[in-house]
Amino acid sequence: MSLMRFPALLAAALCALPVAAGTASDEKMDEFIDDLMSKMTIEEKVGQITLVTYDKSFMTGATQSKGVAKKIAEGKVGGVFNVRTLEDKINIQKLAVEQTRLGIPLMFGLDVIHGYRTIWPVPLALSCSWDMDLIERTAAAAADEATSEGIDWTFSPMVDLVRDPRWGRVAESSGEDPYLGSRIAEAMVRGYQGESLDDPQSMMACVKHFALYGAGEGGRDYDMVDMSPNRMYQEYFLPYKAAVDAGAGSVMSSFNDVNGVPATANKWLLTDILRGEWGFDGFTVSDYTSVGELTEHGLGTLAEVSARALKAGLDMDMVSEGVLKNMDYCLEKGLLTEADIDVACRRILEAKYKLGLFENPYLRLGSQPVDREKYRSLALEAARKSIVLLKNDRNVLPLEKEAKVALIGPLADTRWELMGTWAGAAAMPDEGVSIKSGISRYTSSLIHTVGAPITDNPGLARMIGVNIERSGDPDSLIAEAVSAAEKSDIVIAVLGENAKMSGESSSMTWIGLQPTQRRLLEALVATGKDVVLVLLNGRPMTLEWEDAHCAAIVDAWAPGLQGGNAVADVLFGEYNPSGRLTMTFPRTVGQVPIYYSMKSTGRPHIPFVKYRTGYIDCPQDPLYPFGYGLSYSQVDYSDMKAEYDSVSRSVKASAKVTNTSGRAVEETVQLYIGDVTASVTRPEKELKGFRKVELAPGESLTVDFSVPVSELGFWTPELEYIVETGEFTVGIGPDSQRLMTAKVVYSDVADCPAELKTL
Repeated sequence: MSLMRFPALLAAALCALPVAAGTASDEKMDEFIDDLMSKMTIEEKVGQITLVTYDKSFMTGATQSKGVAKKIAEGKVGGVFNVRTLEDKINIQKLAVEQTRLGIPLMFGLDVIHGYRTIWPVPLALSCSWDMDLIERTAAAAADEATSEGIDWTFSPMVDLVRDPRWGRVAESSGEDPYLGSRIAEAMVRGYQGESLDDPQSMMACVKHFALYGAGEGGRDYDMVDMSPNRMYQEYFLPYKAAVDAGAGSVMSSFNDVNGVPATANKWLLTDILRGEWGFDGFTVSDYTSVGELTEHGLGTLAEVSARALKAGLDMDMVSEGVLKNMDYCLEKGLLTEADIDVACRRILEAKYKLGLFENPYLRLGSQPVDREKYRSLALEAARKSIVLLKNDRNVLPLEKEAKVALIGPLADTRWELMGTWAGAAAMPDEGVSIKSGISRYTSSLIHTVGAPITDNPGLARMIGVNIERSGDPDSLIAEAVSAAEKSDIVIAVLGENAKMSGESSSMTWIGLQPTQRRLLEALVATGKDVVLVLLNGRPMTLEWEDAHCAAIVDAWAPGLQGGNAVADVLFGEYNPSGRLTMTFPRTVGQVPIYYSMKSTGRPHIPFVKYRTGYIDCPQDPLYPFGYGLSYSQVDYSDMKAEYDSVSRSVKASAKVTNTSGRAVEETVQLYIGDVTASVTRPEKELKGFRKVELAPGESLTVDFSVPVSELGFWTPELEYIVETGEFTVGIGPDSQRLMTAKVVYSDVADCPAELKTL
């Protein structure tokens, strides 16, 4: 078997985009910062690498900055986040610019995760659109709204690869696949940052959490990660690298350790990989108090760990103020030098320069007008395209207008819970649309009952802000719901999670419907009426019973401001659902981790056969696979072709897709490739391309793909990227399981292009 080898550093160099050395713009910035730093005291330099929080109502940790105004006046702060009002930001910037010795402006940051005032679906939901243009537009719109109120910098996108739905922060992710996650990362960075960072409607992106935060043991937040470097390069690093290549201005370190060294102080990650191999030239920032938390990892005192983090390549300390509080000690003991501080300080000043803050410190503080009405339309589009139809027996959906509907569930008449995690205090839930309001547009024959509390688990209730005592008697609630169902043609049960059941610090061992909700659903099914289950959720859930007993299942996720209208549009057929899953849904939590790109073993799975991989009490396959989703149309796949093209040095593949139904549909055609024989074990298939196409009734379209041969390669245990000759399986279909396949042989290694698209 012939191959081409590329050591990691060389491969990185080959794939790096050419950058003109010493451009006039760079030289001007360097001259400005050289001059500024020559005037700065070491205390002022340390101030630039210090990020503080302002308003405890936005806190994401147990610590709050104190004496912020005094520190700003003394030049001891480089940036502030979580400032609530535009007026506060203006006053704070005036303090920094007009009352400090050098007048260095501050950066204002905020977690703008899925919208600012107009809230889109949570990122996991939005990823199910598989629509890069839509995702880029939502990021640009969020930047427009946020910058109009003085935000320079967002702590987004979160690009962590996630394969454990117990982890609450999967809601903030783009799912389990590195290829799709990379495309989404690029789109979000482009949307936030626009054409130029000094545009007043652009804000700096912050890629998080570097690295491997989504792979914490047991799905527990902030927990350890133990992973081979090979797997990091092959899978988990890819979205971070894509975001860096897209020009992200900053990167946030993660809470977890990576093979024994916390990411916040991990030189291999922050310097060797991020800067040495990937050529990142922005700045790095810690997560909330993660520098101080290095002491909890057992790495030393605050002074020692703060110095270690800075030397490892961390530029900005969020909230811990470790170097600020211990500067003299660190310098006296030789833990730091002024040169170490200079490196980090320069990177922060460069970011402010690129953001246009030195030229105009009030660039984003002028409250430029925002046309929020057009963003309501965008919110509706985003919510519609994010909804995934999981089941539709006997074409129960779409519903007839004016059908007699029993709308039941604790989430059916809420606006705030549709916003999901990280909606933020700037969100406008009063402008939102509940599912009840949305459905009321289609039928006046509607009976609504709560049916059940979200949960009766006292500990969980406290964590998610639910008062069990005020929820009502469970038996009475169910009886009322059953009565409503019996009077109706169709039952719509809106169940799942409230906004606090997923997100940060929301790991769960039980990811099915809460027992109170299951009891309600069982009673509704027992009436004999068709039950349509509408899910609000921020993670994949275990729904085996629900799949067996409900007539239809619609996953609406946390759909945002226009969620109620979007759900109603899907239920009543105004919109033909087009969402496709970006995380696998397990049958049971015992299957976790489960994802589509698993490797085979020497004893491949055969259902319920001993001495084979798998389980003896449960099928191996998931309930709903990656890429899965239904519509109200029938799309047939045929005439698949695949070959290696030596002229373009790529794998060419195509398939004919035909809409055999009577209504238009948007179909996501997916391409997977598997390496049949390799020098290392490889996944059975990996996503290598996708295309969204619109098909009119009866229309056929040939969908073409071209995959460069460089993307057939992989990383060896020695961290060499190699491309081997051999046989490959190419699959095209509507999801990762239903594929037409063909074999392609790549035989001439000389055809491999020199400029590999690798890490």
